[in-house]
Amino acid sequence: MPTTTAAQRRATEAAGYDAYLAQCPARQLLDRIGDKWTSLVVNALADGPQRYSDLRRRLAGVSEKMLTQTLRALERDGLLTRTVTGTVPARVDYELTALGQGLLPLMQAIKAWAESHMPQVLAARAAHDGGSGGASE
Repeated sequence: MPTTTAAQRRATEAAGYDAYLAQCPARQLLDRIGDKWTSLVVNALADGPQRYSDLRRRLAGVSEKMLTQTLRALERDGLLTRTVTGTVPARVDYELTALGQGLLPLMQAIKAWAESHMPQVLAARAAHDGGSGGASE
């Protein structure tokens, strides 16, 4: 039986991912990336490391619980690092990893698209809600 390199094994494993399958790890990652707080956290960390309190102030509407859960999940997935500095009080900084930096341009593009297309989306919502597009009419 021929031996395979680690890179060949990883390529074989990657070929088996299908995000349309519920149990696929890629599906779980897409769920994480698609979360609104993930997108905003990744974009907020574009300028470099930030403290928890800075992120909380910047992300209007996020609860402490949701921000903590999001940061822990992103750290678990290898998208950011958490660095604790042993000062009094302790300082905790969050920063994108190389993997997170690779995701950043995509998240920035989605954010920019959403911001620049809001007039069209708002017009479509108004038309739909005004009764011109409902199937139940």
